[in-house]
Amino acid sequence: MPSDLHYLSLDEVARRLKARKLSSVELTGAMLDRIGEIDPKLKSYATLTADRALADAARLDAETAAGTSRGPLHGVPIAVKDLCNTEGVATAAGMAIHRANVPSADATVVTRLKEAGAVILGKLQMTEGAYGAHHPTIPAPLNPWNAAYWTGSSSSGSGAATAAGLCFASLGSDTGGSIRFPSTMNGLSGLKPTWGRVSRAGVFPLAESLDHIGPMTRSALDAAIVLGVIAGVDEADPTAVSLPVPDYAACIEAGVRGKRIGLATNMHGIDADAQRALEGAVAAFRKAGATIVDVVLPASFDQGSRDWVPLCGIEAAVAHEATYPSRASEYGPVLSGLLDQGLRLSATDLAKMQLRRAALTGELNKLLASVDLLLMPVMARAVWSTEALLSAGRDPEAVAGRLRYTAPFDLSGHPTLTLPGGMTADGMPVGFQIVAKAFDEGPILAAGHAYQQQTDWHLKRPPL
Repeated sequence: MPSDLHYLSLDEVARRLKARKLSSVELTGAMLDRIGEIDPKLKSYATLTADRALADAARLDAETAAGTSRGPLHGVPIAVKDLCNTEGVATAAGMAIHRANVPSADATVVTRLKEAGAVILGKLQMTEGAYGAHHPTIPAPLNPWNAAYWTGSSSSGSGAATAAGLCFASLGSDTGGSIRFPSTMNGLSGLKPTWGRVSRAGVFPLAESLDHIGPMTRSALDAAIVLGVIAGVDEADPTAVSLPVPDYAACIEAGVRGKRIGLATNMHGIDADAQRALEGAVAAFRKAGATIVDVVLPASFDQGSRDWVPLCGIEAAVAHEATYPSRASEYGPVLSGLLDQGLRLSATDLAKMQLRRAALTGELNKLLASVDLLLMPVMARAVWSTEALLSAGRDPEAVAGRLRYTAPFDLSGHPTLTLPGGMTADGMPVGFQIVAKAFDEGPILAAGHAYQQQTDWHLKRPPL
């Protein structure tokens, strides 16, 4: 078995499994061995379900031998963020208060992964309640590229495990940037789908009108494969839209020829590494046949990142009302601070922010109607060391600055794809994002694939 099997793309490993060049039991065993070797240091897994995974792999191998395939994930080992309910397996959502929570049913996304033949290796660690910091009693996952750097929140375990070859794909969630931050910090291709494209049933909420569930992978093609499995209408989630689910993987070769890609002229605070990633993307898309056009971000864009924290706070207070503030002493300081801020919000202030959110969404819809895609940084400061992040603090302006290029698209619900687009001088990956009209995941995935056909940033691996 190849020593670098764990770094194969999901697409490649699925084809090998289907051709019976590899068994799911072999593959799952190899991944579990690697997790046992690497993860005691990285701490990306909250719970490892080794026995269940091997049993599922054996059953799926038997189905393969009988000529049956469940779909594009048949026999592929993946993992899910620990806010997705898993029947009979602890789901803590990064919270000490929920360590003993064992759901009696799977989240819809987990059910769909299993139905498509995925082998679930376990649950991936995350920040407390999917907000901005890990609970003080739970070790934070380390960045496999360099332990001195931020892993990204809140899908920190998903970012570390997928980058380190401890799963072939993972699920993350994004409320203010939590698929995009760990994707850029770990060199991944992470998709935040349109709000409503993927069911949230059985997923622990941070802020329900802002929460998005999506794939974190090592290529745009792999993200397309996973999205095609988890997307679609769901009776258990009335906000999941009934639009047909395209075959995203089949459309991945559509490219960007003739597409108009917008680049904002009024971005600010972008550092040299983030700027180089954007310039590299512009050059690659032009070479692939796209036209780059100047656009202007709406005046409400920066206000959106300022409004995000109090809006998230009040919705999070609703999600936690059974345990907060009645059990406030069991919460970490960052999440409890968010909940307190939400509970202090006046009805008048909430109404004003909701009106501004509606206006921002309309203005972004208008902007995106003028182009096919929008090219954006993920963060103005391309990478963050953990020391720099702590020094920057959590005052409202500092948080809004970090969320400037992510939170507005959670408020509006538009889909975004984060891609690796460069490296810093000290060897850390740098990403950028592509934004599209609502439910245009196909075009951004095709654009991402076109970019990755010309570049090899997504093939870089951490020095483990």
